[in-house]
Amino acid sequence: PAFTVLPEVKAAAETMIENRGRKAHDDWRKVLDDLAASDEECFDETVAVLNGKRCLNALDGMTRYESGAEASRDTSHKVIQVLAEKMDNLVGGSADLSSSDKTAIDASGLLDDEHPTGRNVAYGVREFAQGTIMNGMALHGGLRVFGGTFLVFSDYLRGAIRLSALQKLPVVYVFTHDSIAVGEDGPTHEPVEQLMSLRSLPNVDVLRPADPNEVIAAWQQAIDSVDHPTVLVLTRQKLPVLSRTSKLADAGVARGGYVVSPQKGMRPSGILIASGSEVSLAIKAQERLFKLGEDVSVVSMPSMERFDAQPQNYKDQVLPPSVRRRTAIETGSTRGWERYVGLDGTIVGLDEFGASGAMDDVLANAGFTVENVVLTFQKTNVTGENHLSAIRL
Repeated sequence: PAFTVLPEVKAAAETMIENRGRKAHDDWRKVLDDLAASDEECFDETVAVLNGKRCLNALDGMTRYESGAEASRDTSHKVIQVLAEKMDNLVGGSADLSSSDKTAIDASGLLDDEHPTGRNVAYGVREFAQGTIMNGMALHGGLRVFGGTFLVFSDYLRGAIRLSALQKLPVVYVFTHDSIAVGEDGPTHEPVEQLMSLRSLPNVDVLRPADPNEVIAAWQQAIDSVDHPTVLVLTRQKLPVLSRTSKLADAGVARGGYVVSPQKGMRPSGILIASGSEVSLAIKAQERLFKLGEDVSVVSMPSMERFDAQPQNYKDQVLPPSVRRRTAIETGSTRGWERYVGLDGTIVGLDEFGASGAMDDVLANAGFTVENVVLTFQKTNVTGENHLSAIRL
């Protein structure tokens, strides 16, 4: 016959089901029945968690930032502590990098044979296994799982992220050291293509927050997810708190993109679009351009996927179709930004490997300076009525 199950295979499967599977199931049912008889409230909570109970608005009470500067990995660490206090079922871990990617739950120890209630998993340097174990915990139910490593190492667990997306699992991947700003670690540790590559995966929400308030908002989106994995892309270097994000970040991040720094007049003469650490660079360039007679707006785009899913009228408010002079800024591959800058726009990006050196020198060498952003914007198509000519500038 075309398909045959050998009798010995059938017998082995039946034995496994009866001796291992049924026993495990019966033991589990006894645990639940005993719990229901001894502590009805705890039983109800356990069943609710196993059925996917969510901690909605878990970060509403977390104080937003009004000033200062902080690495987004450090803000993320603070968020994790708040979430861990509110969510007993939150479990994290790292591929031997928890001290660098800041993913430890401080109030808990490591999970091991002697401490089964530990909420920190030490995966070791085995990123793919880390991702598949996280998927397994999510599939079992009851746990909200996150795990971290450096963004450049996301390649090692890409297959696991793909399976998270295929299986619609709300796993959270925390990737830090997100750009050539890593500096002294050199090109082996400086991601270039990873960010845009992750954005190409279906059913994956990639969020690259621009400041501490956007980090809080990004984590809220991640913890609210029910049918897709979330990738948080975070910095090692400090990011300044941006004006207005304490009020705008929650809604702006939820929509994937928003005007973080509007033009001063009624209509912008151009638009600067950026994500993550480059948003503050865009705002500095905006200030320089205004002195040169260009009244541009700055758009923070933490999530392309979320922005693309918005109604057209919202997208047109953020990126008015009539304003075709646009420049995108991101320390990564330029591929993909064309859809936002159009034929008349320009991109300050990186399509080659980074270099080893001090962070400021590496960034400047790659063109991530106010001067280069201004010059690049001035190379955009100069037709239109609301800007000065390149010659006059």
